[in-house]
Amino acid sequence: MKNIRLCTKSLIVLLILPTICSFSESRLQVCKPNSKIKAKNPPNGHCNIEEDDICCIKDKIYTTYKCSPQVSSKTKAILTLNSFEKGGDGDGDGPSKCDNKYHFDDTHVVALSTGWYNGEGRCLRNITINGNGRSVNAMVVDECDSTMGCDEKHDYQPPCRNNLVIASQGVWRALRVPINEWGELDITWFDE
Repeated sequence: MKNIRLCTKSLIVLLILPTICSFSESRLQVCKPNSKIKAKNPPNGHCNIEEDDICCIKDKIYTTYKCSPQVSSKTKAILTLNSFEKGGDGDGDGPSKCDNKYHFDDTHVVALSTGWYNGEGRCLRNITINGNGRSVNAMVVDECDSTMGCDEKHDYQPPCRNNLVIASQGVWRALRVPINEWGELDITWFDE
């Protein structure tokens, strides 16, 4: 009789366990690569290396993502630098997607990787960025495309990584990062 009860309990655990595991995996929302792009040589005059453009390398395979890591109260990301001004280094794509405007370098604005951009779901909303022992609020005005790249539309630059917050000079100054250290910074961020 004891063996039957033990077997019954074991059977119930075995039937419930896959359901619990499946629920846990869906809550984690693991972000897996979407696809890959094989780069071609950019035409002459595109991707000026002297201006620190990141150019696609012929025949290199680049990973693309439709998702970004899950957002939490301390979402880990990499802060990078870009200009949102007309004629600035980020002007290749034209004005910002969210408001079809350019933004001065001293304003606190950012672009987010595709998954975090959330199909314009975070457009014109503020996020709080923590880095270098400081915090700053910044408005989301654009997307850094993680799904495509190495083509004319993307100025022959690779797809964005899926964990980027691309910030104006104003954000970097507010975080008090010395100018000679601008480029990449480990940060955390969250929605306001």
